[in-house]
Amino acid sequence: MSAATILEPVDTTSVARTPWHARLALRYEHRDARTVLVHRAHEGPLVVQKPLYPEGDAVCQCIVIHPPGGIAGGDRLELDIAAGPGAIAQLTTPGAAKWYRAGGHEASAHTRIRADAGAVVEWMPQGNIAFRGAQARSWLQVDLCVDALYIGWDVVCLGRTASAEIFDAGTWRQRVDVRRDDALIWSERAVVAGAAPSLNSLTGLNGAPVFGTLLAVADTVDDSLLAACRGVAPLSGDGVVTRFPGVLVARYRGHASAAAHAWFATLWSLLRPALAGRHAFPPRIWNT
Repeated sequence: MSAATILEPVDTTSVARTPWHARLALRYEHRDARTVLVHRAHEGPLVVQKPLYPEGDAVCQCIVIHPPGGIAGGDRLELDIAAGPGAIAQLTTPGAAKWYRAGGHEASAHTRIRADAGAVVEWMPQGNIAFRGAQARSWLQVDLCVDALYIGWDVVCLGRTASAEIFDAGTWRQRVDVRRDDALIWSERAVVAGAAPSLNSLTGLNGAPVFGTLLAVADTVDDSLLAACRGVAPLSGDGVVTRFPGVLVARYRGHASAAAHAWFATLWSLLRPALAGRHAFPPRIWNT
């Protein structure tokens, strides 16, 4: 009797491959009461499909798609978003970005947003999942002119929690810089290393694998709006809202990315009417 051959599953994230270097550049302009995507250029696997207008001509919605579905070691993604005077652009993604085990090579995603006078840019991706062993670097740069408005968030899940994976190896690096009229008004850095004490400390993540930040950058955020946002609590996990000059910040930590997104979406439904003068109209892709 011949011995049976047992095939071990292959970890495709460690197989030798050529890294993806992808770039997508978008520019929106306000023309005849309509926001138009006037420029769209891409290199590599980072694209948007047909611009959408689910709430009328004033707001142009785009879904940023990364066809490979995951970011592996050595991959580099660059997204450039520019909104001309008075344009209103809303961007999201079809799902969470998956950051694979690095195999010794760092992967990066760099998002640059520029909003001219009176423009509104909403950047609301559906989060990140950092696999055990990922070496990931995320950088967001926002440059606003005069009375331009930015509302955006980011959610990170350390490890594949559905598979009980623990982020005990790897590093997540995150940087956010916001400028208003070329003056730096918000800047932060985060380095989360696998198995670091901060993952379980009370002043860190307190054992929670999910964390996120929402920023609303506006000329003013009045007391009533701040109070309204503070009056909303996440369904699970911890959430806190604070205000700095020209910036409202919401922080989340917990065990469920869905709870973080639901809380941020609720805050957005309060912030958007007050700051942009438009009712919240959630992208349909969030329900798929």
